[in-house]
Amino acid sequence: MRILVQKFGGTSVANLECMKKVRGKVLAGLEKGYKMVVVLSARSGETNRLLALADEWSASPDPAECDSLVSTGEQASIALFTMLLKDSGVKARSLLGFQIPIITDSDFGKARILSIDSAGLMKLLEEYDVLVVAGFQGCTEDRRITTLGRGGSDTSAVAVAAALGSVECEIYTDVDGVYTTDPNLCSTARKMDRVSYDEMLEMASMGAKVLHIRSVEFAKKYKVPVHVRSTFTDNPGTLVTQEDSTMEAVLVSGIAYDKDQARVTMHGLPDQPGIAASIFGPLSEQGVLVDMIVQNSSLDGNTADITFTVSRKELKKALEICEDIRKNIGATEVRHDAGVAKVSAIGVGMRNHSGVAARAFAALQAEGINILMISTSEIKITILIQEKYVELAVRILHDTFGLDWDIGM
Repeated sequence: MRILVQKFGGTSVANLECMKKVRGKVLAGLEKGYKMVVVLSARSGETNRLLALADEWSASPDPAECDSLVSTGEQASIALFTMLLKDSGVKARSLLGFQIPIITDSDFGKARILSIDSAGLMKLLEEYDVLVVAGFQGCTEDRRITTLGRGGSDTSAVAVAAALGSVECEIYTDVDGVYTTDPNLCSTARKMDRVSYDEMLEMASMGAKVLHIRSVEFAKKYKVPVHVRSTFTDNPGTLVTQEDSTMEAVLVSGIAYDKDQARVTMHGLPDQPGIAASIFGPLSEQGVLVDMIVQNSSLDGNTADITFTVSRKELKKALEICEDIRKNIGATEVRHDAGVAKVSAIGVGMRNHSGVAARAFAALQAEGINILMISTSEIKITILIQEKYVELAVRILHDTFGLDWDIGM
């Protein structure tokens, strides 16, 4: 049995005309001899509408009931689309997360997939030509409905593809692939034919909206080939796959950025063992995700400053926690700056080439862009700068590493 998984996002199923385009993609797969699993998101704007209802009805919506509410967006999408398929003579049926079932943990609103009944799916595929699956949702062992967080339909699709034997997964969206950077910021951005799992993970972690980061983690773990394509064109898109020698030959593959950043600095900390743990322990316990961290000791060695970054959405909570810590350990003050952003140069070629950081820093210096913080990984160099310089920094780095339309992969 040849199986193809396709996922369509909210803009792809926004209305009847869009769904007819989706139907065309599904029928094309059937004509090639595939059995199809089609994963759908809620129609564009529907999840936000349902969340607004929850806030209208409750000052503090219960997370489990909120998941039950917002999951109805996908339920509507799959029912409507299955009607379209049946009217075209296709043997199809819709499936909600709990009907498969897709079992998750009980972290409502951002649940993680634990297992999928692959045998049950295979049995259904023997009976039906198309299974239309609700993305973004699953259920706990005791059948409480859960959702996987924003962008979770990508994760649903790749997880289903993995469960069915790491079959091919096509992610359809309103863009026609993965670009070397945001085309809205840089007119010379180029669509990539191929990108490695690791590079895509780094891009997703930097806020690239093309793929949900957990979907890429699934794809890498289970070696699921993922095609990112446009619903509205027949262009080939971008293949997300295992890296090879051609990818390693390219020094930098893409430039990513993230404006959802805030910088927090705690001044006058006692410079002694355990201070860092006394700060980042409570932040972790309260669910605050910390990214970049820098510690500087004073000249006399008695005090230190620690600076770190968090999401702007978590800044208020982080400041409240840090103020309590400051009082307990005798630090002098807590400062913050919400006008910062991260910019990263990403590429598996960095593993085998030196000098990437030097070139990047020199290019930014020439434009008078000050670097506030730096972090690196094996395939990524990230800098923190003032947000007002993001567009300039992205274009400068994109040009510096030759990521324009004229450069081949």
